[in-house]
Amino acid sequence: MSAELDHLVINTRFDTDAAAELFAALGFTLTPRGYHSLGSINHLIVFEQGYLELIGLPSGTDRLRQEVLESPVGIDGLVLACDDPIATHERLVRQGFAAQPVQRFSRPVEVDGVEQEARFATVRLPGEFAAGRVYFCHHETPELVWRREWLGHANGVSGIARLTVVSAEPEESARRYARLGGFDGDFQLDIVDAQALVARFGVLAWMGVQPPERFAAISLRCADPSLLAQRASALGLAHGPTPAGVVVSIPAFATLLEFVQ
Repeated sequence: MSAELDHLVINTRFDTDAAAELFAALGFTLTPRGYHSLGSINHLIVFEQGYLELIGLPSGTDRLRQEVLESPVGIDGLVLACDDPIATHERLVRQGFAAQPVQRFSRPVEVDGVEQEARFATVRLPGEFAAGRVYFCHHETPELVWRREWLGHANGVSGIARLTVVSAEPEESARRYARLGGFDGDFQLDIVDAQALVARFGVLAWMGVQPPERFAAISLRCADPSLLAQRASALGLAHGPTPAGVVVSIPAFATLLEFVQ
């Protein structure tokens, strides 16, 4: 059984404006703000394969998406693609996962001055993975997400290479994630212990007291990692070399971004 990345989620809670401004300054193209029917807001950073989602919560309303409110700020979502959410739900239940029923929701998208509705169906696995939210997503309207005008980024980033999970028991964590299937394509799920994380990212790996398992870093492919280091310097963001490229620390959103060729 194989798995395919759909997207990764960074929870910005009530600071979505600041997050969007920061990621734009790093050279990413962001989609216009989306408003989910579930009670959350977002911006996407879209690539040919997969995307990053900056998710947050609206102000001035009591209708807030509870799972986002209860999740920590930072990298909090690993989302896998699926073609048939009902069949995916049935398979996960057979495997022993406590999968929630298929959830359908939407958000308006304006295309060429006309409002359309982007629709999604998800199968969530709450509590199954200690690092954060893990779920499957089916895009009923992919043409409203992967639009040509959103795919180019001034910083030269072209895709998601890896999600690094740090775990106090990496072998046990790896066994749990393996039940989801092995990843096809160019995306890698890397599960390491704290010592290996520090060996890769140095002092920037330290984000204060953290839980035993967490989504620690996102690695992104780009043409020239040094250009991202320059942008980070201009923004006052700590950064440093890694064996594969450059890592940038975004402490306001408890996120490490590694840029690799």
